[in-house]
Amino acid sequence: MNTHAPIHAEPLLGIKGLRGGYGRVEVLRGVDLQVNPGETVALLGSNGAGKSTLNNVMCGIYRAWAGQVLFDGADLSGAHYTEVVKAGLIQVPEGRKIFPNLSVTENLALGSFVRARERRAENIDKVFMTFPRLRERAGQLAGTMSGGEQQMLAIGRGLMAEPRLLILDEPSLGLSPLLVEELFSLIQQLSSTGLAVLLVEQNVGQSLEVADRAYVMENGSIRFSGSPDELMGSDELRQAYLGL
Repeated sequence: MNTHAPIHAEPLLGIKGLRGGYGRVEVLRGVDLQVNPGETVALLGSNGAGKSTLNNVMCGIYRAWAGQVLFDGADLSGAHYTEVVKAGLIQVPEGRKIFPNLSVTENLALGSFVRARERRAENIDKVFMTFPRLRERAGQLAGTMSGGEQQMLAIGRGLMAEPRLLILDEPSLGLSPLLVEELFSLIQQLSSTGLAVLLVEQNVGQSLEVADRAYVMENGSIRFSGSPDELMGSDELRQAYLGL
């Protein structure tokens, strides 16, 4: 668990009564959620619970129907996704979404296209220090790397924009158990630097080990929010929402 999160700080991210969906289909039914500065928050829920839709509405990719997204004191409700990135709310999307025909270094450079462009070279160096394996592969085409290396690259590309809050959407999806261990160690390492992280995951056990707080989402609504201990301590919650 991240011990660096300040207590009683103003929320860095505050989501209030958020509704949204696709076409006329409502997916988000009044979501409230917050992430404090330096905090690691796990957003858990099964496939189809609405987690990715929430990410995309937060990040300005889909428009919210109602409700508010407040980030670092600014109202980002309805803002264009480039404004969201400029504010430092950075998403590493599910499925990595790297550019397979570009090299590792070129992929990283694109991460600073909207924000922190002037520190691009310095930040590439920082990413290579965090992920020595990417330095070894600097000139390699991203599409020829393993799934684990591609996930490192996707996270590295997110770090290039100097995030205030990093949203990781299903980062452990499709990784071997060994790489999953490595990934969660990395998340702890990032949060120990004071970076706020919203971890959107189906991998309940390991997410709760690294999180300060957790939310459980079901059918587009938040069904639980509290500490990992509270969540794991309730037989009813574990069985109903986590299948444990």
